[in-house]
Amino acid sequence: MKNIYSLIAGALFLTASLMGCKKEENRIIFEGAVSPVLTANSVAPRVLVIANRDVPTLRLNWTNPNYTFTTGVSSQDVNYLIQIDLEGANFNSAKKFERVVARDLVQNFTTGELNAALLSMDLAENVAHKLEVRVIASLINNSVPMVSNTLRMTVTPYLDVVFPVPANLYITGAATPGNWMGGGDPELLSQKFTKISSSEFQINSLNMKASQGFLFVPVYGNWSNKYGFTGAGLANNPDGDNFRPDGNDFVSPGVAGNYRINVSFKTGKYTFTKL
Repeated sequence: MKNIYSLIAGALFLTASLMGCKKEENRIIFEGAVSPVLTANSVAPRVLVIANRDVPTLRLNWTNPNYTFTTGVSSQDVNYLIQIDLEGANFNSAKKFERVVARDLVQNFTTGELNAALLSMDLAENVAHKLEVRVIASLINNSVPMVSNTLRMTVTPYLDVVFPVPANLYITGAATPGNWMGGGDPELLSQKFTKISSSEFQINSLNMKASQGFLFVPVYGNWSNKYGFTGAGLANNPDGDNFRPDGNDFVSPGVAGNYRINVSFKTGKYTFTKL
């Protein structure tokens, strides 16, 4: 009887071992990848001009990172994140440009597209900027990132604006000391922006009420034109967001107090800075 139990135990152990081996063989294990190699059609200095806005100017190519598993080279879709930042910022700038490319190993920029990318970084026009460019490859959920080499280039953007720049700009609404403006109301100079560049307006300090609505207008007391949020009313980021003509009401920051307000027609964004 003892020998019979021993034979049964041995058979169970052998079966379990074989099952364990089979399970181990079916596991898909990541074996490695290589960093993509990034190249450009040219890294010579570029001076962008508006007359060439539709002309291709920058072509980025990168090699396949060859994500490999025990089953062979991955058939999963690979995403590529293009990053452009100022030289020396180590791609840590809050305003760096980023674009996701799915599967392709190339990205083309026209003069206008490259110029818009640089202006979205709030870079000054007609100034040569030293830039760094790289690509980060990754699998699903940004897993297993592989970072390319960094290209350096100098580019001079031209002034372009998201929306035509008005002569003047005011802020109005329940969030402001003057509340909502009425037709024919005299202009409130305290709520008038100062034009600090060809495309940017600023109010250096204004006492704002918390979590109340407001809009921007080019003519105080006139509702025929206004600038509001690009999304649903009062759904904007209270510290700053995108705007558009005839947009919906903004909501002010959640803490009352004095704020510096900047509105840029170059980027189509505004910001609040607590003083």
